[in-house]
Amino acid sequence: MFKKILVANRGEIALRVIFACRELGIKTVAVYSEADENSLHVRFADEDICIGPARSSESYLNVPAIISAAEITGADALHPGYGFLSESAYLAEVCEACHIRFIGPDPSVIRLLGDKAKARRAMKKAGVPMLPGSDGPVESEERAIKTAQQIGYPMIIKAVAGGGGRGMRIVKTPADLPHAFKTAQREAESAFGVGDVYLEKYLESPRHIEFQILGDHHGNVVHLGERECSIQRRHQKLLEESPSVAVTEKIRRKMGGVVVDAARAVQYTTIVKTQAPVVRVLTMKLTVVARFRAIQSSHLPACPPLPRSPPAVLLQRMQCAQWENCPPF
Repeated sequence: MFKKILVANRGEIALRVIFACRELGIKTVAVYSEADENSLHVRFADEDICIGPARSSESYLNVPAIISAAEITGADALHPGYGFLSESAYLAEVCEACHIRFIGPDPSVIRLLGDKAKARRAMKKAGVPMLPGSDGPVESEERAIKTAQQIGYPMIIKAVAGGGGRGMRIVKTPADLPHAFKTAQREAESAFGVGDVYLEKYLESPRHIEFQILGDHHGNVVHLGERECSIQRRHQKLLEESPSVAVTEKIRRKMGGVVVDAARAVQYTTIVKTQAPVVRVLTMKLTVVARFRAIQSSHLPACPPLPRSPPAVLLQRMQCAQWENCPPF
């Protein structure tokens, strides 16, 4: 078991990791920006260290500062939480070079699944049902037109390196494609530093269902049930509910089997996602603890049957200030 873990995050997820460590008898190190000096995660950790000014780019996204904090405090592992650097292959690689255990997927897996076009190919190879779409990034408007003819309208343009609802444009008619294609490329370049986009068939009234997964280094993968994220605004989730009222036990078994096989195919050990508190309410246990054990080459514990009622609902991102130019509902 780890002796000391540095939590490279703040807020709810940092506290959850700290409490899980306390349950396991592991010391914790909290990192904080100058603006977060009096935050709860700083108060509850065994040690704390300032990693920079208030701007996230100079603190929580500052890899050298975070690695220095881990080395100074003697942490033997680093938990990235969610957001910030949790999906940074670079941080995982630096941790490996500095002999600090990164609690998350291997760098190669993060890099693979961070590229949506490559991830689509990997999932297709693993036998996961896919929406019709381009085989990879679409470089030109001419190729976009040809691909769209094959996919059919409506379709959606997505950033290869996208996330958070950015770099996405719905195209309902051929006349809309040229402007939408250029706009999506500009948004992708601005938000992610990579202007590559791909095309995919757009479903106008779908249900957005996600499964939480856990995997270890022995090829064992389990899922912790589904959550429904269909209530969205600007492609960003507003309300999370689990279990989904639309998912029957038969569908749950089928979808759960598909996601487990897909995760096993790419040797994926999951990152804790924003929606994990919903899963925690359902499972009545800390998924963080299971991840600690999985990352140390231990086998995943058997998961008990998931309760199916009452649903656990988590309302997120209620502060409209997080959306620029957000009109009232």
